[in-house]
Amino acid sequence: MRPTTAGDWARLGAQLELDVGEAAVSRRALDRHAMAHDASHYLLTPEVVVRPASTDQVAAVMRACDAAGAPVTFRAGGTSLSGQSVSDAVMVDTRRHFEGVEVLDGGHRVRVLPGTTVRHVNAVLSPYRRALGPDPASEGACTLGGVIANNSSGMQCGTELNTYATLDSMVLVLPTGHRVDTAAPDASAALRAQHPALWEGLARLRRRVLDDPASVATVRRLFAMKNTMGYGVNALLDFEDPLEILRHLMIGSEGTLGFVAEAVFRTVPVPSHRATGLLVFDDIGTATAAVPGMVATGTATAELLDAASLTASLIDPTCPEVIRQLEIRDHAAILLEYQATSTEELTDLTASAERALRSLPVQPFELTTDAADRTRLWRVRKGLYTAVAGHRPAGTSALLEDVCVGVDVLGDTCVALTELFDRHAYQGSVIFGHAKDGNVHFLVNEVFDDPASLERYAAFTEDMVDLVLGQGGTLKAEHGTGRIMAPFVRRQYGDELYAVMREIKDLIDPRGLLNPGNVLSEDPTSYLQDLKPSHPVEEEVDRCVECGFCEPVCPSRDLTLTPRQRIVLRREMVGARSRGDLALAEELERDYVYAGEQTCAVDGMCVTACPVLINTGDLVRRLRRESAPAPARALWSAAARGWGGAALLGSAGLSIARILPSAVPTALTAAGRRVVGADTVPLYDAGLPAGGGRRIARRADDAQAVVFGACVGQMFGPEGGAGSGAQGSGPALLELCDRAGVAVRTPEHLGGLCCGTPWKSKGFTAGYDVMAARVVPALRAATEGGRLPVVVDASSCAEGLVEMLATRAPELRVVDAVEFVADHLLPALTVRRRLPSVVVHPTCSSHRAGTTEALVRVAAAFGEDVVVPVSWGCCAFAGDRGLLHPELTASASRREAEEVAQTGATAYVSSNRTCEIGMTRATGRRYVHVLQALAAATR
Repeated sequence: MRPTTAGDWARLGAQLELDVGEAAVSRRALDRHAMAHDASHYLLTPEVVVRPASTDQVAAVMRACDAAGAPVTFRAGGTSLSGQSVSDAVMVDTRRHFEGVEVLDGGHRVRVLPGTTVRHVNAVLSPYRRALGPDPASEGACTLGGVIANNSSGMQCGTELNTYATLDSMVLVLPTGHRVDTAAPDASAALRAQHPALWEGLARLRRRVLDDPASVATVRRLFAMKNTMGYGVNALLDFEDPLEILRHLMIGSEGTLGFVAEAVFRTVPVPSHRATGLLVFDDIGTATAAVPGMVATGTATAELLDAASLTASLIDPTCPEVIRQLEIRDHAAILLEYQATSTEELTDLTASAERALRSLPVQPFELTTDAADRTRLWRVRKGLYTAVAGHRPAGTSALLEDVCVGVDVLGDTCVALTELFDRHAYQGSVIFGHAKDGNVHFLVNEVFDDPASLERYAAFTEDMVDLVLGQGGTLKAEHGTGRIMAPFVRRQYGDELYAVMREIKDLIDPRGLLNPGNVLSEDPTSYLQDLKPSHPVEEEVDRCVECGFCEPVCPSRDLTLTPRQRIVLRREMVGARSRGDLALAEELERDYVYAGEQTCAVDGMCVTACPVLINTGDLVRRLRRESAPAPARALWSAAARGWGGAALLGSAGLSIARILPSAVPTALTAAGRRVVGADTVPLYDAGLPAGGGRRIARRADDAQAVVFGACVGQMFGPEGGAGSGAQGSGPALLELCDRAGVAVRTPEHLGGLCCGTPWKSKGFTAGYDVMAARVVPALRAATEGGRLPVVVDASSCAEGLVEMLATRAPELRVVDAVEFVADHLLPALTVRRRLPSVVVHPTCSSHRAGTTEALVRVAAAFGEDVVVPVSWGCCAFAGDRGLLHPELTASASRREAEEVAQTGATAYVSSNRTCEIGMTRATGRRYVHVLQALAAATR
């Protein structure tokens, strides 16, 4: 019997703590409500959140829940759109401790853990020129656990290279906690011996389907196209061995049959040469009618975008010119990509294709091989859902459906869908998708709080189901059945095959505890239940669609919260207050201070992954500003007015601390933190360097640039180590300029100037304005009104200065020193000493500014082998955040540190002093500014 009372859940929680450890189990409201949201439009709040650290612990959780009769749902990326990863019982987070990739057979196979993203796996496979077959648009955030659970495909793979076709073996855990490794030599015999009823049942179901010609015909027809509706009963036809049937039934089962703890995939070759183009047609009917002709040219993809999709893409500032220049009316476009293994092959392929394509009723087009142009075109397609949904009307929820029909009826189906939108008064709806496969997605915006709107949605759904099934199609092509289509599985397959699916569920999960309500549902209205409300909350984040794309790049994701969770918890607080649940609201608000505000690095990495360009740091900065006490605001404003002295004082303090026994300053700062607060007083540790020297002033009438030495180099002295030289980045930059014969100057009163980041990150706007009022006139004078560039020797400070000047002095141009050196100094420098190997840590600022390439180029000037770790991410030192909350930096840099430990490199470089401190602390290797190493190499 399912637990029903608070006491029942408390007892289960206590049992789980015994099984997997107290730290892995939470019934705290903050954790439960943070995990209540996924990318779908369903909302269920779990009673218990568990984060097991191993497959054995997952098995223990399943056994405990089986004994208690408690439903279990597995959750990794949470990017599923159909409601597969929400639960009102036990939520098992299999992302945090289940990341891992092992390359096998020279890259031809790869072993993965379920919490690993597709993008990370492909990055590891990149040196082998191999990749996974499934290529979902959410590859940066979706994990292999979800890819397997949903039988993901994508834009290129079709049915030939999807998960079902390329998964070689798996380790799975059955609902009883029994572990099955399908690659083990005796796996089949062991399954038969240990689970005879399951074995015989699967064999019997295979015979049942084979003996029914109608069932065979239906299965063959539906699974010839992309189809994730219901269970993968094609496995009953494709395999004889019940073990193989079980393995393939797990694919696409959405966590309702067991847990996939690891899997081995066969990989596919990555073409080295590509050409991409967007073909624009007058309307969607003309575009879809041309698909067979385009496919015949050998295109690897044919991605459809209707007029509304093209309009939505204009939101992105990087939108390609081919769309920006279009006067969009009823237009539709097809995104094509041609792939080859050599330049010659690609040239021949595209030449032949262009001749055929120009015979189509298409506007003038270009097939480009330029990487930047191709990236912009694909960004339009991959970010389309969230871009459209992110600009939906306030108070509405975005519903994305995906269906598949034969290519021969695709055009008629799309036209009929637009007629349904009009009939049910859905405005702003879009159609896009994989036209080559007959697989299209469509999005409508709905208000679930309004009964009339809910009736409209139900009526539209019925009409849509009739339309797609009437065309011989499937109601789910790649997003999984989930909750949204579970009531319609019987209608698509008929009573007989539905009964087979029901028996599959009963055979493997007889108590129905795994992810109930998904894949199969006897309640015809279940898809209308547990819908997520959508109320406007805050301007910074209201357009968030909770897609989760931001989560893999967030430095606090394994410590406290992700950007998505920071946003949804703000929504939960407002919802709790609107319901009158003040106790819940106050508990969430109290726990949010540390988890949501204090441990946010406000590094802006989230905006680099967010299709609707939300920077959650903007929200956190505002919250910090609103909660900052008046004395702190006044103190930081005073510091801005006297920054020259304040910076020197901080530098002197670090130098004195280095002289004293480390226990003394550590104890003093620890005591201060206990009294004043951990978010106010930095924690000293013995790994911190001594203070740096004063910033060097330069005067030059013939200057070619203005050097803005960062105060962070004055605060924190340099590290030693291989190739570093005994100086910081500021002196190193000046040395390199002298050596290259480039004259530079510095602004007047440089010692009292700062980019303003310390004030901005803390939300101290008054102090920020004070500093800006000092910086702007100094730089205007030094640059002669903007004639000279401003060169900054720390990447984060360069970014901070860009932001400060954007509206106050847009005529001034700021350049990161690594870019300035790469472009203007390297040609005039002679490298006299090369290092065998160099590990580069890009900073979040260099990533956002696009200067990481220059950073690597500078490192390559003196390093034979230059490596950027695949697991690179923001170190979260974030100014003083790493001193206030060292646990944040430790968590954020853990993956990269583990990878760096395997390199044994000669030198380790970055482009920001605090990042160097953070990575030195995390790895035990001495990181220095890349300009220090270059200066040493050119002496």
